[in-house]
Amino acid sequence: MRRRLFRTALVLFPIFILVGAGVFLFPQEILCIDGGPVKADVLVVLGGGLQDRPERAAELFREHAAPRILLSGLGDCKIYRRYLIGIGIPASAIQMEDQSRTSRENAIFAVKLLRRQGVRRVIIVTSWYHSRRALACFEHYGPEMEFYSRPSYFGYHRADWSRSRLRHRIYLEYPKLLGYWMCYGISPF
Repeated sequence: MRRRLFRTALVLFPIFILVGAGVFLFPQEILCIDGGPVKADVLVVLGGGLQDRPERAAELFREHAAPRILLSGLGDCKIYRRYLIGIGIPASAIQMEDQSRTSRENAIFAVKLLRRQGVRRVIIVTSWYHSRRALACFEHYGPEMEFYSRPSYFGYHRADWSRSRLRHRIYLEYPKLLGYWMCYGISPF
């Protein structure tokens, strides 16, 4: 029995080392999901980031990726709304969901609103390192809708990670992915 356990440990240890190295060395390839150019009914901008998320939403809106913007997140959506209006996005194109406090709640509350409006195609705008979990949440709670991720690429290059505690946010995303999978059944794959 001990011998079998030892052999199993010998096989699993290098696998854990390789996975750990991959997580550390290649977070961009693991965490970032970008659906590429696509048209949708609405852009859903998730709160919790920096100014990069509304900037990306404005860029996509001006490219006619979607005719409307839904801002999701307690507190952040008001800040994002002021910013978007300030840079010329029409107030009539902006809607707010101001109850959510987590990525999961962003999805639950936004999907509820979108269903009532008959929305079928949605572009999710968030930070690149948050895009896998955000997309997984929306697909989990709105399986009848089509969701696409068009993240902001602020801080995508390693040289920029020392700013704004970005490294911490990036690596914290891994336990969050695992926690969402274990607690809520939201698979990141």
